Amino acid sequence: MLKDVHRIFPSFESELLENLEKAAEFKIFEPGEEIVKTGQYFKSILLVLEGMIKVYREDDEGNEYFMYYLEPGQACSLAMIPTGRREKSEVMGKVVNNTTVIAVPPECMDQWMFKYKTWYEYVLDSHRSGFEKLLATFDHTAFKTMDSKLIHYLRLQQEMHKSNNFQVNKAEIARELNSSREVISRLMKKFTEKGMIKVMKKQFIEIINLDF
Repeated sequence: MLKDVHRIFPSFESELLENLEKAAEFKIFEPGEEIVKTGQYFKSILLVLEGMIKVYREDDEGNEYFMYYLEPGQACSLAMIPTGRREKSEVMGKVVNNTTVIAVPPECMDQWMFKYKTWYEYVLDSHRSGFEKLLATFDHTAFKTMDSKLIHYLRLQQEMHKSNNFQVNKAEIARELNSSREVISRLMKKFTEKGMIKVMKKQFIEIINLDF
């Protein structure tokens, strides 16, 4: 397991890697599992070793508002706060595919901030990256047309799956983009007619060219 941690976090000092293996807990989750819920306290800082986690918010009516994805090497910056300021989560985290995380105790995060330069830099980079992702999502949801939002969503899926072929769920897309299934279906048909995507069997699509 230490080899995998070193591969995903190559900048971490050897001593930090050893302490990670000793103090942290390695957890495996399956697709669809919720690992963070609104209102619960962050019991640990989750570093993604393998797989992907979708971070989103949910309103009082159960509508989902997508924020960003966490990929291998990344962590939820909202959980990276000092031990004395433990706060309740205002977001939800759902596993996208088979995912392995490193659960770091909050007290270790505080200690390592002073002891390891690479950990200090990692925490700062996580906060910066999380903020930049939120800004990018806000730009696409607040100022773009639904066509542009859907194209942005499909590009994210393309990057996430590292493939031009992947499965989509129109109802889920509608929830994440705060739209309706009918609107998403109409746009997908429009993209197909323009040659931007190709719809295949079992809800799979192929990305042809999204730069229209």
